[in-house]
Amino acid sequence: MPKSGTLMKFMANLSQLQNELGISNIHALPRIEKVVLNAGLGRLAAGASKPLDFFKTASEELALIAGQRPIITRAKKSIASFKVRQGQPLGLKVTLRGRRMRDFIERLIKVVLPRSRDFKGIDLKSVDKSGNLTIGVREHLIFPEVAEVSRGLGFEVTIVTNASSREEAVKLYRALGFPLKK
Repeated sequence: MPKSGTLMKFMANLSQLQNELGISNIHALPRIEKVVLNAGLGRLAAGASKPLDFFKTASEELALIAGQRPIITRAKKSIASFKVRQGQPLGLKVTLRGRRMRDFIERLIKVVLPRSRDFKGIDLKSVDKSGNLTIGVREHLIFPEVAEVSRGLGFEVTIVTNASSREEAVKLYRALGFPLKK
C-alpha cells in the first residue's frame, strides 16, 4: 500500500526529530497526548437574556468545531465579589484524544491558523516549561464548520505533550508542522 505524501513527510520529520534529540528508540520520542478546548462563558452568559439557551447554543457550536460534545464546567464554590454562586455554569470543556485529536490538529495547522487575520506564527511564549502549547482563539468564525454565528465565541486550545523539556516540545511542534515563530 503506497503511503500518502503527508504521511511520508511526517515520517521524514520524525526521523529528523529522532536525530536532533539523539534518541535511538522511536517509542521514546515525545508525543502529543491530548488536546483540550476550553471556553469561559461566564460574562457572556450573564449578559444573555436566557443563559441556559446561550450555553446550549455555544455547546452546539463547540461540538461542531471539536467533533465531540463538550461538558459544562461549573463553579466549585461561591465568590460574592465576582457574583458567582456554587454550581453556576461558567464554561465549556472538550478533551480530544486519538483520531479526533489528530484530525483537529491537522485542521488547526492547515486550515484555521492560515485563515486567522494578521497571523504571523505562534509565539514561542505560548509553550510552557512542561512543553504544553496554548493558543487563544478570539472568535470561532475562523473554523469552517461554523456557518451561523449567534455571538462571538472565544476559547483556548491547549495541546498537551509528554515532552520532558520545553526545548523538546518546540522541536516536536516544528516537526509536526506547527507555524512557530523563529
